[in-house]
Amino acid sequence: MSNRNTDTARTAGRRGLRAWGLYLLVLTAWAAFVALGAFLGVVICAGFTWYPGPLYSLLNWVQEYLLLAIIVCVLAGWVVISYFFIARPARDNALLLAAAEELSHPSETPIALPASLKEAENQLNLTREEALRAQRAARDAEQRKNDLVVYLAHDLKTPLTSVIGYLTLLRDEPDLPPEMRGRYTGIALDKAERLEDLINEFFDITRFNLSHLELERRDTDLRRMLEQMCSEFAPVLAQQQLTVSLDLPERLHVVCDADKMARVFDNLLNNACHYAYPASTVYVRAWQEKGHVTITFRNAGATIPPEKLSRMFEQFFRLDTSRASRTGNAGLGLAIAREIVNAHGGAITAKSAQEQILFTVTLPL
Repeated sequence: MSNRNTDTARTAGRRGLRAWGLYLLVLTAWAAFVALGAFLGVVICAGFTWYPGPLYSLLNWVQEYLLLAIIVCVLAGWVVISYFFIARPARDNALLLAAAEELSHPSETPIALPASLKEAENQLNLTREEALRAQRAARDAEQRKNDLVVYLAHDLKTPLTSVIGYLTLLRDEPDLPPEMRGRYTGIALDKAERLEDLINEFFDITRFNLSHLELERRDTDLRRMLEQMCSEFAPVLAQQQLTVSLDLPERLHVVCDADKMARVFDNLLNNACHYAYPASTVYVRAWQEKGHVTITFRNAGATIPPEKLSRMFEQFFRLDTSRASRTGNAGLGLAIAREIVNAHGGAITAKSAQEQILFTVTLPL
């Protein structure tokens, strides 16, 4: 950044020197032109025979005060030249500074500058539009975050109340049958796990907004990782009567942060479990080519509309708010997955058509 600023300052300095050099050159040329014009005027006028009259009197006066006339012409030219080289640029700079100040609080009204500054006007208006878009995006993100905090705070109370209620019942009713006691204990545990999920969402929000991703890269066997993760998802898949089909090469090694990539695959498998049709198959496929590896997660599910598909990786975006309310999903999983993949120099995309949902992760080897 320091070198770039230094180069910019040097470039501006050279332009300033060239402008002053041109200014002095034009002034010198004008003075020489006036002096040469006066000399030629005297020589030409001397070749004519003049008779008394208004023109003769004027020329005679000019000849008598020739030096004064030359100085007046040079000064008049200096004023005009200075206006074009100094006064007008100074005015333009003042207009540019005023327009630049508007960018700190951009409005919907376009910036207007003189025709000589048309290019600068276009650039400033582009910057103004980008600033307005950034402001709107920040407001939208803040609103989504506030809505999410309200939603989480409200949902924290429900499982907590249930846990307290069932534990109180178990304490106050020591003679409950073992079956009933086991049932109440199981419900209290489910609600406590739900509470843990919501608290984890709060931690995710904090980490996502306040921390910088630092990667601990090492050689990782993605084949083994994917097989292990799909095996761990077996209970969740069984609830939805889902099966997993793995199509992986014998060797699939990538230098990456294994823990963070596991987070990416966990989010994608979790997403497939939530939105796949019951009694269907989740297809996980990977292959290696041209210096990178590609991993795809495909499942049968309701086609995602294009307007929602384009927002899949936004913070706090939830495809199905009712489903998110049941699962505790805050809409951060895919956004965090994109940050992790981008930090590895890769890319993650989503497609949906004909009741198929496809997520593709590309990583450099």
